[in-house]
Amino acid sequence: MKLTFLGTSAMIPTKDRNTSAAVLKYENELILIDCGEGTQRQMRLAKISPTKITKILITHWHGDHVLGLPGLLQTLSAQEYNKELEIYGPKRTKKNIKQILKIFPTNIKIKIKEIKKTQEFLNEEKYLINSIKLDHNCPAIGYSFIEKDKINLDKKKLKKLELKNISLLKKLKEGKTIKFKNKKITTKNIAKITKGKKISILGDTRYSKEFANLIKKSDILVCESTFRKDLKNKAKQYYHLTNEDAARIAKQGKVNQLILTHFGQRYKHTSELIKETKKIFPKTLAAKDFLEIEI
Repeated sequence: MKLTFLGTSAMIPTKDRNTSAAVLKYENELILIDCGEGTQRQMRLAKISPTKITKILITHWHGDHVLGLPGLLQTLSAQEYNKELEIYGPKRTKKNIKQILKIFPTNIKIKIKEIKKTQEFLNEEKYLINSIKLDHNCPAIGYSFIEKDKINLDKKKLKKLELKNISLLKKLKEGKTIKFKNKKITTKNIAKITKGKKISILGDTRYSKEFANLIKKSDILVCESTFRKDLKNKAKQYYHLTNEDAARIAKQGKVNQLILTHFGQRYKHTSELIKETKKIFPKTLAAKDFLEIEI
């Protein structure tokens, strides 16, 4: 699993930072989170093929997070993208995507789902994705990508038990308790369980204690940090977080690693900002364009 940052600036791109976008690679899946202006070029520089994208998660419909979508969709059409592209986002996502396709037609198949509340909205074989409503000045969503625990049954123990029934083995692999030869057998007794990884992303939002429920014990929390703590009133006015807010959220959620992103253009250097944040949450780093995180 690998997370690559393609854009780490706030509303206005800078010489060193493009607008918001990141990709999460998980096995054969490539999940794009937001698609700011210039994302296609960033993908080329990062040597990431757009045709590998399987899903797009939109945090909200502000230009710095979505203006790259029309071009990306047309590129996929030109490159004969043959999958069904899944697009998830907050309220108005269906209407907005349909408007984009009306102006810039494509021939690719697109499945659109709007997320209007805090929920588990996607449950795949090996992972699930949860959402939470954010507090921004338009409908906005935060996401958690949660890898399911990997269960490897112990062949020696199975042989000793003479357990060969396929349906029972399947239940054990799903983490269920079974009954065999008048005995209860749990997955824990018969298998090695590898805990799945968890990545959470909080885009543009004001602070809320409720975020701890979504991000709880994440291996990585990617969190916007548009303003430094000395501009906390401005952050609140514009529905954003400060670096101090992000640190508090990470601490409350007991996450392993905090990565700050979405920096305002006034912050050409982030060293002092990170130093300040580490006083509250030591395991903090600043994202930069093309930063790759292996998880």
